[in-house]
Amino acid sequence: MKLEYIQIETNSISKTIAFYTQNLGFKILDHDSTSVSFQIGSSILKFIENRNFDSIYHLAFNIPENKLDEAIKWCKNRVDLIHIENESVITRFESWNANAVYFYDNNGNLLEFIARHDLNNSQFEPFDTKSILNISEIGIVHEKPLELGQNLINQHQLNFFSKNANSEFFAAIGNDEGLLIIVKPNRNWYPTQTPSESNKTIILLENNNKITKLVF
Repeated sequence: MKLEYIQIETNSISKTIAFYTQNLGFKILDHDSTSVSFQIGSSILKFIENRNFDSIYHLAFNIPENKLDEAIKWCKNRVDLIHIENESVITRFESWNANAVYFYDNNGNLLEFIARHDLNNSQFEPFDTKSILNISEIGIVHEKPLELGQNLINQHQLNFFSKNANSEFFAAIGNDEGLLIIVKPNRNWYPTQTPSESNKTIILLENNNKITKLVF
C-alpha cells in the first residue's frame, strides 16, 4: 500500500513553507494564499490554512533502510531530534524490524524518519532531502480503531499490518510501504506526552493498482 497524497491543516501557510523548504529542503509543487503542496519522494503532502487550527498530526517518512545514522547527522542544525531514553534518539521497533527518529515541524506535528529493514531500498549516495522516499505513515484518531480498521478492510480490500499487534487501542492498516496508524483519542503520540486528537485528513492511497480516497 502506498500513501500517494495526504492533506492536512495548518494555522500558518507562511511558516509551514519556511520550515518544509528551508529546514527539510522539499520542493513546492503548488502554492496559493491558503494552501501549499510539497513533493516528498513519491508522495505529496498538502497543507490547507485554517487560522483557528490548534492541534497536531503524526506523519512518518520512509528513508533508505541503511541511512538512519546519516539521517541523524543530516538533521543536525535543521531540526531537534526527540530523545527517547538514555540520551538516545533512536527507537527500535523489534517486531517491525525498523528503527526511527522523531522531531517536530513548525506546527508541532510529530514527524518521523523510519528505516524499515525488510524493504530492499538501500542507497549509497550521501543522505539528503532526495533520500526521503515517501510518506509511510499518517495517524488517524478514532474512538474504535479496530472497528474502523475492519471497516476499511471490508470496503477497500486493505489489510491489517501483519507485524503489528492490532488492538482496540492501536491498529495499523497497510504494509511497510504505507500505513494508516489508527489510535484512540487522547492516547499520547509516542514518544511524546501529546494526546491524539481527531483532525480533518484527506488521503489518496494506492493498493493493488487501485486508488482509494479516504476522508476523516
